[in-house]
Amino acid sequence: MGAHASSAAIVLICCWLWIVGAAPVPAGDLMQRLAVRKHLRRLNKPAVKSLKSPDGDIIDCVNIARQPAFDHPFLRNHTIQLRPAFHPEGLYDKKNLASELSKEKPNTLTQLWHQIGRCPEGTIPIRRTRKEEVLRASSVKRYGRKKQRTIPRPRFADPDLINESGHQHAIAYVEGDKYYGAKAIINVWEPNIQQTNEFSLSQLWILGGSFGQDLNSIEAGWLVSPDLYGDNNTRLFTYWTSDSYQATGCYNLLCSGFIQISSEIAMGATISPVSKYGRSQYDISILVWKDPKEGNWWMQFGSDYVMGYWPSFLFSYLAESASMVEWGGEVVNSEPDGQHTATEMGSGHFPEEGFGKASYFRNIQIVDESNNLKSPKGIDLFTDQSNCYDVQNGNNGDWGSYFFFGGPGRSPSCQ
Repeated sequence: MGAHASSAAIVLICCWLWIVGAAPVPAGDLMQRLAVRKHLRRLNKPAVKSLKSPDGDIIDCVNIARQPAFDHPFLRNHTIQLRPAFHPEGLYDKKNLASELSKEKPNTLTQLWHQIGRCPEGTIPIRRTRKEEVLRASSVKRYGRKKQRTIPRPRFADPDLINESGHQHAIAYVEGDKYYGAKAIINVWEPNIQQTNEFSLSQLWILGGSFGQDLNSIEAGWLVSPDLYGDNNTRLFTYWTSDSYQATGCYNLLCSGFIQISSEIAMGATISPVSKYGRSQYDISILVWKDPKEGNWWMQFGSDYVMGYWPSFLFSYLAESASMVEWGGEVVNSEPDGQHTATEMGSGHFPEEGFGKASYFRNIQIVDESNNLKSPKGIDLFTDQSNCYDVQNGNNGDWGSYFFFGGPGRSPSCQ
């Protein structure tokens, strides 16, 4: 019936265009337009209230029970968990709270749309998807999804694979144990992106399974992606997949999966202000952990905002635990004109420049099997091409385990 209905709709539209004398539209284009319209209806739920952000975004305040997650067949009769049963032990001890309010971070940041207003209780803020954003994707089906092979594989750095995938990383990581969460305070910048099909991000990855077709990943951080958003703004994001970016998962709320409970923070919305070279520095705190009672994976933004959760049934390996955690930066190098891209990672400066100039992750921690938040042991570093983007780590009292990372991309030493 669906195919017949679509065909009938195309015939009717074609006839109407012919009657009014409009230029004929190829059937393929009409099919795409109908598919885009249908997809937008699925993503953009009816709003209780809408706010126009200074950056042009529309933030829709949507009833919490009508969010995209509940389009998932397994979530139709789901009872929303309005708070986690447990937070990780140590999250609210003096040392962790002091790290959130570090004396080297005198400035707080927020989301740009907060300048206009807030969403009422019982709703969640959802950034409205525009038609042109879906049209930029390779297909409607691929909209809001990463391309395959975007996970750094530290022990398998094959130069041919790097060039083929176009993704480059500078990360710190731990493996060889069972992990039930990760936390970091991440310096926020607005890196320059050379090509619209490239991006630059800073995030944490919580990984389970092999690096084959069955990889499970939960990701969160900040992202600059002209392809996804049509601008160079720095935006909060999450991502998940249970099959190595093939058919499952997406950014933010662009598919069914993540259940948001926060009425304060919008996934995909602009973070403001951002750090400036040699001037004020801003950072965000992100925590992802597995609730030991319910088994769902929760996310917290800052010290105040519990964002929501990924139900454990979405995953295979992560239904149990993670086997690897990564923190760091990633860019796409599309090799414009046969040369390395000038897309920046982090601040666009190398780690040796230090605080105020190079981008950092500080107070990086993992959650162990006893639900304790603690500094990881045996941190390793990895970069695909250290002459383009590099990483250097350290440890001290205020910042715990930390690292500086990033770089400018194309330069005399990176061609």
